[in-house]
Amino acid sequence: MRLKNIKGAKEKINESPYIIKHPEEYKGKFKTIFENSNPIHLEIGTGKGDFIINMAKKHPDINFIGIEKFDSVILRATQKLENINISNLKLIRFDATEIESIFDKEIDKVYLNFSDPWPKNRHEDRRLTSKRFLERYDKIFKSKPHIIQKTDNRHLFEFSLISFVNYGYQIINISLNLHEDDYDNVETEYEQKFVSLGMPIYMVEVEK
Repeated sequence: MRLKNIKGAKEKINESPYIIKHPEEYKGKFKTIFENSNPIHLEIGTGKGDFIINMAKKHPDINFIGIEKFDSVILRATQKLENINISNLKLIRFDATEIESIFDKEIDKVYLNFSDPWPKNRHEDRRLTSKRFLERYDKIFKSKPHIIQKTDNRHLFEFSLISFVNYGYQIINISLNLHEDDYDNVETEYEQKFVSLGMPIYMVEVEK
């Protein structure tokens, strides 16, 4: 998903009212940013923002936070939000490997959409559904852990199913071809591309 470096991207990002510039200052109290006690849903790897923007519009009674580690990508999301007022949406430019340093028992649901599959076995700990990351998520969930994953990568999907179950998650929803199933789905920009090419989208929803 990474784009070419864009000159001045970091400065442009920080000008957006949707960006939380110092997220560590809000650890354990992100509800103060939204000024309400509504559930907080987190998308890890927001990309260009289509999914989280449309989710926030569709569910005004839920607060959404999207994190993305690449300046050049999250910039696209902020550009889509120019001249739009969505009070239940915030973005953070951040690397998920340190996610527990900014959230503390306050996230109700996590979305993992088309994450990097890290196909080499020696890199499996970098996958966002590896045991190492599931342990990190334990520290940020408010109560019952709840994750929804979508991917076009069959190998990552199979790895994730095993990882979830081994870690104590229960599968509550699963699809081997999401767009042929009756599921209330909001697409990402990558998903639109894959579906147009006739590729299946894999989805799993788990709780622990």
